[in-house]
Amino acid sequence: MPDALRPSADEALHAWAARVRANREQVDRFREASPTDFYAPIAGMFRSDPHRRDEPTLELLRSLVLPTDTVIDIGAGGGRYALPLALVTREVVALEPSEGMRRVLQEGMAEHVIANIRVVDGRWPVIASVVGGDVALMSHIGYDVEDIGPFLDAMEAAASRVRIAVLLAQPPPREADRLWPEIHGVERAALPSLPEFLTLLLARGRLFEVRLLERSPQTYEQPDQALAWLRQQLWTAPGSDKDTALQRLAHARLQQRDGRYALSWDPVKVGIVIF
Repeated sequence: MPDALRPSADEALHAWAARVRANREQVDRFREASPTDFYAPIAGMFRSDPHRRDEPTLELLRSLVLPTDTVIDIGAGGGRYALPLALVTREVVALEPSEGMRRVLQEGMAEHVIANIRVVDGRWPVIASVVGGDVALMSHIGYDVEDIGPFLDAMEAAASRVRIAVLLAQPPPREADRLWPEIHGVERAALPSLPEFLTLLLARGRLFEVRLLERSPQTYEQPDQALAWLRQQLWTAPGSDKDTALQRLAHARLQQRDGRYALSWDPVKVGIVIF
């Protein structure tokens, strides 16, 4: 009989896969839109200043890397961490399959004159055999990776010194998930997140250090940016009845503060896992 408090590696992997599969199958049942580049509509939201000093997660990451390190940033996105880490390490290998995200990253490199980032178009672990380094970083990815075992195996093999995972304590994207009952009539099938990841590592026989921090909530310059993100997460098509309902909900729930908009101003708990 499976032990919920001490699952085997296979049990933990199967449970992880089941959650990801349920989440994906729910999208397949209710989706109205099928973008070829999932992140293209919101890629511009991921621009950030590599010189910022107001993000606790980034400050911790800076302290964990060495000037001689090559950092593999798996799913680098628009360069939220690739850009600032490149300023304090020898090289960052930024792996990103989204063309829109790669464009934002490359624009950031040009704007801030950062040349020691190698941008690679590809998905992990498919391209794991062609990259290597001292540190492997996965930041807010992996939640929706059904076959997480090979993903982690490749991460461990690619990094000679340390692996770091940055994950939310609550299943992402929490604020959008709350709208599923009103838009689609069902509760959202939640993805695994930090607690499940820690359980998985222990089941695989891996010890780790974890530090819990708080992150500012996701904010937007304009309400239209929030709507674009909600459309992405609820898979509605502009002009549909569900999208009209989503627009009403977004208008009702968005809160303005100091010229920015948010669906919630509560801080978000994030874990940095070092293994």
